[in-house]
Amino acid sequence: MNKIAVFILILFFGVAALFAFHNYDTTTFNVPFDKTYEVPKIGLVLFSVFIGAALMLILVVLRDTRRFMNNYKLTKMQKKEERLEGLYSRAINAILANDREEARDLLEGILKEEPNHTNALLRLGDIMAHMGQRGKAVEYYKNALRASGGKSLEALFSMEEQMREMNRWDEALTYTEEILEIDADNLSALGRKSSTLERLERWADLVEVQKSVLKHQHLPDQKAEEARLHGYRYEYAKQSLEANDLDRAGKIFRSVLRYDKEFIPAYLGAAEVLLHEGEGEQAVEFLERGYDQTGSIIILARLEDLLINLGEPDRIIKLYQTAILRRPGEPVLKFLLGKLYYRLEMVDDALEILKGFDSAESYQPLYTLLGELYMRREHYKEAARAFRKAMDITPWNLFYSCKSCGHLSAEWSGRCPGCGQWNTYSFDLYGRSKL
Repeated sequence: MNKIAVFILILFFGVAALFAFHNYDTTTFNVPFDKTYEVPKIGLVLFSVFIGAALMLILVVLRDTRRFMNNYKLTKMQKKEERLEGLYSRAINAILANDREEARDLLEGILKEEPNHTNALLRLGDIMAHMGQRGKAVEYYKNALRASGGKSLEALFSMEEQMREMNRWDEALTYTEEILEIDADNLSALGRKSSTLERLERWADLVEVQKSVLKHQHLPDQKAEEARLHGYRYEYAKQSLEANDLDRAGKIFRSVLRYDKEFIPAYLGAAEVLLHEGEGEQAVEFLERGYDQTGSIIILARLEDLLINLGEPDRIIKLYQTAILRRPGEPVLKFLLGKLYYRLEMVDDALEILKGFDSAESYQPLYTLLGELYMRREHYKEAARAFRKAMDITPWNLFYSCKSCGHLSAEWSGRCPGCGQWNTYSFDLYGRSKL
């Protein structure tokens, strides 16, 4: 008790004594059960003060006792947390040292004291996943998710990853959507959702997801993401074409071209829609406009097939000849014209244009074609020489090379299977990557 409190107490009793000295009157004090007492007034006052002080003392004692218990529990909890944190730190060091057995023992020790320790559950899940025990990993991750009240993004990402590894794509998508419910702008989750939808070939949904991605103002590569959106639209249109939904396919192909006039696969796709609708001449005119816009030899090669089917070979010959005059240094154009002459039985014209390649490398497909032409003219020595150079190359197939990753393919595709990018294939006369 401090000095001020003692002083107030002494002062109070002094005043009470002073009043008692001058007040001798008594008062009747009734209590239950017919008891009546005559007591001095000052005594009644002091008794009331005593009762009030006692009650206050009891309340203070109760308050201090509760505070003491709370502090005791808090201190105990803090010591427990410090001990568990120390164990967790040792477990992380063991993981970094590639000693997963020790890390596992330490983490399991943590769970014995604190079964809902989210980080320990996550790290044990990581260890099980690394050991290939995906069932146990999933169990730990689920417990971590439950311990966090379903709000742990790390647990959700881990569960999504395990579902992908087990090819359970629909479940992986569910966990990605849970992440986006918590954080709608999470770019990592949007990227994972895109890759899962792509695996499921849900192109319409992919288009919407990619639109959400493009709303972000700080994308690492805006142009690449826009190109990806065009690719998804193209795949959606192609899927619609395969489902014979010609109206939708045509609209989407043309929408791609409105955004990117150099997107060659969309030109070919839109032309296929016209062919399915029985509009062969319109398809040719559309591709001719596409060729004027892009100068793509792939479009020109497709025009060749269409015009021959329509019985108009002179038209494609003129297109090739005009293209060669504009781009005399492009060997693919000459090869394609020579191949066209061969298809039309114009052997002399084919030989004339292809002889200029005689010094080219031996694995070019044009040598097979030259050998066929020499055989037609019974020039067997020249034919044998051409066939030896050609080896086993198929005469009618040029290779396609991806300008992005250099992937080679004997068949054209709107999307490179090597790097996953669209609109990257071009003819490769040499049958090898130029990268």
